[in-house]
Amino acid sequence: MATAQRSLVLESAGPRREVRGHETLRRLGRIRTGLVGAVLLALVLAAALGAPLLAPYGPNEQALANRLRPPAWASDGTLAHVLGTDPLGRDMLSRVIWAAQTSLSIAGVSVLVAMSFGVALGLLSGYYGGWLDAVTMRVADIQLSFPYLLLAIAVMALLQPTLANLIIVLALRSWVVYARTVRGSVLSVKEREFVEAAIAIGASDLRIIVRHLAPNVLAPIIVISSFQLAELIIAESSLSFLGLGVQPPTPSWGGMLSQGREYLTTAWWLAVFPGLAIILTVLGTNLFGDGLRDALDPRLKV
Repeated sequence: MATAQRSLVLESAGPRREVRGHETLRRLGRIRTGLVGAVLLALVLAAALGAPLLAPYGPNEQALANRLRPPAWASDGTLAHVLGTDPLGRDMLSRVIWAAQTSLSIAGVSVLVAMSFGVALGLLSGYYGGWLDAVTMRVADIQLSFPYLLLAIAVMALLQPTLANLIIVLALRSWVVYARTVRGSVLSVKEREFVEAAIAIGASDLRIIVRHLAPNVLAPIIVISSFQLAELIIAESSLSFLGLGVQPPTPSWGGMLSQGREYLTTAWWLAVFPGLAIILTVLGTNLFGDGLRDALDPRLKV
């Protein structure tokens, strides 16, 4: 009997996850919107990682003699500044590329922090239940009752607008989604036979959570992370636009938009190119997330 239970536990892990991973990649390759999103996201990531090599100038390199130069295809434009320059003569193309590194780094770290905290709480509250589950879900409900942007503005206004505080504020936006989703999945998975078999053979709670529950909530975590990355890029840009996020002279898409609004009628490129960067990045991330969701859903025939 013990041998049969042990084989049931082993059968629920390992090989099927490998096959499922291979099948997911195959299905994702058939989803055109997911591929378009993956290409857009890959291009932005490549630009962010290769900023020192791709940017023709430093992000804060000034040349006042070239201030407010239009893009290269305009009448007064120059190929030396393909996307034009800002009021301080800084190259717009270079700043947009370096801002990609800033925005993706902040949003990516915030997603990792929120995911780690939210997944851990979701696993523990879903597995143990009781007062831990009640407290976690009530705290989540309280946070969801506040409009996030107003809460973020209030927190950043009270605290110093540093990168660490910005990451914490952005992580507060997402941990609830992870915790509630993982908790719901754990409540379902922990009633399955292989978990009961693991309990019957004397497996510790830590082993059950890490080896049997966590792998079975991996798919929704991956999908949530892709969508949360897009949302946090928008949130970071919004706070930077209001002056409560990334502080000058560090380039940020939101900060560049804030500066460009003062020149909409005379230097449209100051706002258009950072805005396009945000749109394309968020669009690519959302399309990629949609593709992942469809590829990971066995009910859909892709």
